[in-house]
Amino acid sequence: MRRRPALRAAAVIAAVTAAIATGPVLAPVAAFAEDGAPAVTWSVSPSDEPGDEQGAERGAARGADGRAGIELELDPGATATEHLVVRNLGEEEVRFTLTAADGYLTSTGRFNMLPSDQVSVDAGSWISLDPDVVVPAGGSSVVPFTVTVPDDATPGDHAAGVAASITALSRGDGATVGVESRVGFRVTTRVTGEIAPGLTVVGDGGYRISWNPFAPGSAEVTAELANTGNVRLAVDPTLTSGGRSISAGGLGSGQTTELLPGDRRTVRFAVPEVWPLGPIALPVRVEATTVGPDGTGSALEPVSRTVTVWALPLPQLAVLLALVLIAVGLAKGRSRQAERLDRLVAAAREAGRREALGADART
Repeated sequence: MRRRPALRAAAVIAAVTAAIATGPVLAPVAAFAEDGAPAVTWSVSPSDEPGDEQGAERGAARGADGRAGIELELDPGATATEHLVVRNLGEEEVRFTLTAADGYLTSTGRFNMLPSDQVSVDAGSWISLDPDVVVPAGGSSVVPFTVTVPDDATPGDHAAGVAASITALSRGDGATVGVESRVGFRVTTRVTGEIAPGLTVVGDGGYRISWNPFAPGSAEVTAELANTGNVRLAVDPTLTSGGRSISAGGLGSGQTTELLPGDRRTVRFAVPEVWPLGPIALPVRVEATTVGPDGTGSALEPVSRTVTVWALPLPQLAVLLALVLIAVGLAKGRSRQAERLDRLVAAAREAGRREALGADART
């Protein structure tokens, strides 16, 4: 069917988005062009200036300098020049489109950049680079780009991404659809000025009943973390229950998730073996550290919020009610038996009395 290439290209888009989230792609990333055209495989990463051999020794691609992304610290109005390298691992020469756009973190904490049909209003608009680059088969090309901070830029961290992309055409049902596949890396610029980190936490929760009255249920707690400051934060949310420290879903013990300025992230905790004892207090604690351009940071005062979960002992109450009803039923049964026995005894006494009266009358 003619739609199959479109489905394959859609799968590639997901792979490219993941590549942007994790930094430079040194392993092959493939995109499928029109039916019958060979696959295009390429990688993009930060680069040293052309002629710098140090990067070639550290990176898998010629010119790559081993950085996962580019970290800058600039004054308002300042300009910096950086480089990226595009490596074509395919069998034909390819013209790649080069783009820059505002960056953001997805709900799972992965980095991405705005699609080409959306206008950047922040750090993505600060980047200037050539619109495209032609890379020969099996070759690589180093491209310079500049980052110019506006004079009125606000202090703090501003995220963007740069990428090399191709557009594959898919035809079917009389229509032609262009699917853009891209791969790139993050460019984060810290504008100098007053740095004001901030973090807020809002929590909620619920209780999941175990209908086995002799087994505990479980609690589910959600916490919304909001970066209210102007710098990136690495946050480590944990929950304490019964002396146990529980990490948020998807995060192991001691692992952190990043929040850009203005980001909100919802994390979830699964608390097992919670007995239904009425209101249960579950404290959530979030430790946070600022992330600086040089990789260093400072710890913030931990933020704690207590989430109260109502764990009602419904199965136990149902069992208790059943036992009460059984006890009442047994008591009523014994009462009816006692009344019946009393009636039988009274009837026997009455029959004996009448029999005695009849015998006296005959004598």
